[in-house]
Amino acid sequence: MREFLVRTSHKPRPLPPGRWAVTQRWNDLLFAHWPVPSETLARLLPEWLEPDTYQGSAWLGVVPFWLDRIRIRGVPPLPGIRNFPDLNLRTYVRDQYTGTPGVYCFSFDASNIIAIAAARALYHLPYYWSDMRFEQRSEREFAFSSSRRFARSKVIFNARYRGLGPTRKSVEHSAGSFEYFFSERSYLFSANRASQPVRAHLHHVPWPLEDAEAEIDRNDLAAAIGIRLPDVEPVLHYSRRLAVYVWPAELLRPAMAGRPVTVAAAPSS
Repeated sequence: MREFLVRTSHKPRPLPPGRWAVTQRWNDLLFAHWPVPSETLARLLPEWLEPDTYQGSAWLGVVPFWLDRIRIRGVPPLPGIRNFPDLNLRTYVRDQYTGTPGVYCFSFDASNIIAIAAARALYHLPYYWSDMRFEQRSEREFAFSSSRRFARSKVIFNARYRGLGPTRKSVEHSAGSFEYFFSERSYLFSANRASQPVRAHLHHVPWPLEDAEAEIDRNDLAAAIGIRLPDVEPVLHYSRRLAVYVWPAELLRPAMAGRPVTVAAAPSS
C-alpha cells in the first residue's frame, strides 16, 4: 500500500527494525487540547509512565477522526472495516525506563466491533464500542458525535469543527512549539493483560496541521476518568489526512534502546 504523500521540508524519518504490522489512513482529525496539572494525570498513569509537559503543564487531548485504507500485514482485507469513525482521549508521556516520549490513551471509542477486537488483541488498547456519526458538511467542516454503549453512565461527545487552512507556524511546527510537542511522538504506550508495559512504534511523515475552530457541545470523556477540564478554551488544530504505519507491540524493558535505520519516509510493503 502506498502512503498518501504530504509535501514537507522535513528529512525522511528513521524506521524501527522489522516490519510494520498494521497500516491505516487517519482523516479529518480535530486535536483539542487542555492544560492539566501534571499531578492530576500522574495518578491515572501506569507507574512506569510520567507526564510530559509543555510550558509547565501536562495536556489532555480529545481527537475525533475517521479511518480508512486499513490493512493488517499478511491478512486478507477484513469485511466490514473499510472505514469508520474513531475517538481517543490522550495525554503525552515519557516512559521511566528509557525516557522515550510517546502517547498514552485513556480511552478509545469506535463504532466497528471487528476493529475494536483487533486493536484490543494486537495492541491492548482500551477500546469501547460506541454509536458514532461523522458528517462532512463542507470541504473542511465536519460534525462528529459519539455515545458509548453499555456504559455505567453516559459518555457522550458532540462537536462541530473546521480547518482554517495551514499557516507557516502549523506547517513547520519546529522544536519548541506546542505543535511539535504533541505531534512528534513515535510511540504509543499501553499495558497488556498482565499489566506489563507495552509500546508500539508509529511511523508517518510530519503531521500536516492547520489552525481550527470548534464548537464542542458535550464532552464526557475526561469526566469518565475522573478529571474535570479547566474552564478555558482548548488549543485547536485540524489535520486533513495522514497515512500511519504501526509496528507490532513489544514489551518495554529498562535495557531497551532505539536502533533506528534511516530510510525513506514511506515504508515499503
